[in-house]
Amino acid sequence: MKSSNFIAIALLALLSINCMDRKTTTDTAATAPIFAKGEKGPAENFTGNAWNTPLVGDDSIYNTVIGNVYFEPGARSNWHSHPSGQILIITDGAGYHQVKGQPRQTLKKGDVVKCPPNVEHWHGASEDTGMQQLYILPKTEQGIVTWLQKVTDAEYKQSE
Repeated sequence: MKSSNFIAIALLALLSINCMDRKTTTDTAATAPIFAKGEKGPAENFTGNAWNTPLVGDDSIYNTVIGNVYFEPGARSNWHSHPSGQILIITDGAGYHQVKGQPRQTLKKGDVVKCPPNVEHWHGASEDTGMQQLYILPKTEQGIVTWLQKVTDAEYKQSE
């Protein structure tokens, strides 16, 4: 074998190994959480463990709050409402959302939910899988949230 052929084969092998290393790094980074776990939500507003990370704080310019919540399996919010509504973007896992008087909806990564203004609802993880979501609260000059009663186990477990 000519030395130039040997060098070319060796270079291709090194490039292939380098590409495989990059793919592994990218795959690992893609499955890592985007945001820090945050602070545990208070027991008076959540059943189970829910962790909140504020991302955009309320101010008089944007009048919008944005944050990330991770619900551990089985965790959920109380019933609550928002004066200007709420938008949820599910970024990982699986869970549920329910508007008072309507069937429970199953949520998965990539789903977007619009919670209308002043409508009672709850959201949280499924029984066996955690759920991570971004929340957006617009027009905060009208208020942020009104917390209500806990979601009962029967409400949580009802099928769609």
